[in-house]
Amino acid sequence: MGSEGFRVEEMIQLTNAMEIFKILPRTNCKDCGVPTCLAFAAAVFKGENRLADCSHIDKVALETFNVQNSQSRTLEREQSKALELLREKIAGLDLSASAERLGASFSEGRLAVKCLGKDFHVDSHGTVTSDCHVHGWVTFPLLNYVITCSGKPASGNWVPMRELKNGATWARLFGQRCEKPLKQVMDTHTDLFDIMIHIFGAEPAPNAFDSDIAVVLHPLPRIPMLFCYWKPDGGMESTLNIFFDDTAEDNLIVDSLYTLATGLVIMFEKIAVTHGK
Repeated sequence: MGSEGFRVEEMIQLTNAMEIFKILPRTNCKDCGVPTCLAFAAAVFKGENRLADCSHIDKVALETFNVQNSQSRTLEREQSKALELLREKIAGLDLSASAERLGASFSEGRLAVKCLGKDFHVDSHGTVTSDCHVHGWVTFPLLNYVITCSGKPASGNWVPMRELKNGATWARLFGQRCEKPLKQVMDTHTDLFDIMIHIFGAEPAPNAFDSDIAVVLHPLPRIPMLFCYWKPDGGMESTLNIFFDDTAEDNLIVDSLYTLATGLVIMFEKIAVTHGK
């Protein structure tokens, strides 16, 4: 990974049913509930099934390919509109005066905001740049952070997603999309926390609960996140929980907190695949 930091490669876009069909096992096993692999490919392209619904597809293929169907194109258009709105709001801010509030620095007309120890720059047009790969899971939360962050310092009081002011409605999805998959990664690659510490500026959490491993990451300066992992013990399976400082929503809206956490987990999954090789 080296000087490139946490670069995540772009996924290869599959733009029709035949391209999807080519990466399937083509055994017509029906385990997905669809009669043939060709029919399954068509259903995936229509958005009726997900590529991951094929239990026999290679994990690397899931990490490599993304289906570009009509639904995803509609989502892209909606995201593009949302991004333009955020950029318009950024244009109305005094970025220099915002730096202290954000825990960032300002130089040459740009904010420099630390994300996992790496500098991400935001200019007056809302353009995000970095020496690292700039992905959507960083861009949207980062711009929302610049716009909405109150500058409230962390209290050191850690709470689960469900205990945040607006977190209850996101808690179940957060558990399924963030905590559960990261636990699976940690079960296989427990040493991943060491990688996180050395590459992403994580810090050991002092006296954090009674977990076997606990680290604090700063995906944004005023948004610390605590990751606690309990190893399997005495026939009990492992547990992983993600906690936020109880000031999190004072500095970032809850849907961006979810996006940020989900993006981190996806990144860790990709690192685990590479690490496993």
